[in-house]
Amino acid sequence: MKKTDIKATITFSDGSPSVELPVYKGTVGPDAIDIRSLYNTNQKLCFDPGFMATASCESTITYIDGERGELMYRGYPIEQLAVKSDFMEVCHLLLRGELPNTVEKDAFIKELRQYSMVHEQMQFFFRGFRRDAHPMAVLVATVGALSAFYHDSRDVSDEEHRESSALRIVATMPTLVSMAYKYSIGQPFVYPRHELSYSANFLRMMFSTPMEDYKINDVLVRALDRIMILHADHEQNASTSTVRIAGSSGANPFACIAAGIASLWGPLHGGANEATLAMLQEIGTVDKVPEFIQHVKNRTGGVRLMGFGHRVYKNYDPRATLMRETCHEVLNELGLKDHPLFKVALEIEKYALDDDYFVARKLYPNVDYYSGIVQSALGIPTAMFTGLFAMARTVGWISQWKEMISDPEHRIARPRQLYTGAARRDVKPIGDR
Repeated sequence: MKKTDIKATITFSDGSPSVELPVYKGTVGPDAIDIRSLYNTNQKLCFDPGFMATASCESTITYIDGERGELMYRGYPIEQLAVKSDFMEVCHLLLRGELPNTVEKDAFIKELRQYSMVHEQMQFFFRGFRRDAHPMAVLVATVGALSAFYHDSRDVSDEEHRESSALRIVATMPTLVSMAYKYSIGQPFVYPRHELSYSANFLRMMFSTPMEDYKINDVLVRALDRIMILHADHEQNASTSTVRIAGSSGANPFACIAAGIASLWGPLHGGANEATLAMLQEIGTVDKVPEFIQHVKNRTGGVRLMGFGHRVYKNYDPRATLMRETCHEVLNELGLKDHPLFKVALEIEKYALDDDYFVARKLYPNVDYYSGIVQSALGIPTAMFTGLFAMARTVGWISQWKEMISDPEHRIARPRQLYTGAARRDVKPIGDR
């Protein structure tokens, strides 16, 4: 963060003295006005519901340019990372700042592998849930419960503890997500295998049984790896901000990630791809798309276009293009290139990109638009979509947490409010009320 020579001067029409505030410049993107002294000097707060115009922290991890439709991890464009790197390389990049060479990558994978199993007594946590418990409820509980088992990595002031807890959380998430799925369908848990890659391990733990081992398909493994890369981090979104806020109090990292999972669980955040798939299934066939588009434009029948638009992107989400390509690859590999829902999705996109109604509103496909189709084709049940999202985003969450804890300027989060309730009142005796 670089302090500029520019000053922002705020004047008030109520007679309050004007205040001069410093301005900071990042590597790229908008400048930030430092308002920290505003309340102390003028007893005034900034009002920004949703924090859409507030920089809550300084970060070197992820940058989004919503107007241009750009996403970068540590300066690398997502388009290059998704094609030229695998998820383990991206994990190394997010956690340690640089893409690894071959030796560094092998050492990193070896480190992760030693943490991939969970404590055997974790099985008792799963047995306490109903079989129909939502997988996200199970994940919130079991990830938080990791802190009850691994006391050797809970001291957030110890750099070695922070590193080992980060590796443990990233390594165990595929195991916990697959365990949540296996428990829900009444099948035995499957243990990780060290000779398999991160994504291949997850697919095997999800779909192999004692009667039949899962056959690894490199195309499908690569598709899952790309899904993981595209979801690994996304700047200061709701769940990432939740992780940072929880961590600002000094909470252990397992609790912080559990908090992030709880935030991701919301339908406006991690549940968007599930809603998009449901929309495509309801439309069903290409011939019904024109009628659906008219309903959207006329706002009739409560019809909503899911998987389009984004709070940050005002252009085509770069992840959506990559997800559409991945969809093609997976469906072709599985002999499903005439998949009806994919045809419906392509037809809707064609209409939307050519229609002034959607263009004027900057409604472009986002990453959720095609991801539901891909995951469904991989065999991931709809109820597990958000769990898979959590597995991918964990490395981003824990990288953001590590960065925050290491920042000497970090403080416990304490937002203020604009109070609009009753003014002071005196309590009357109960008989006089």
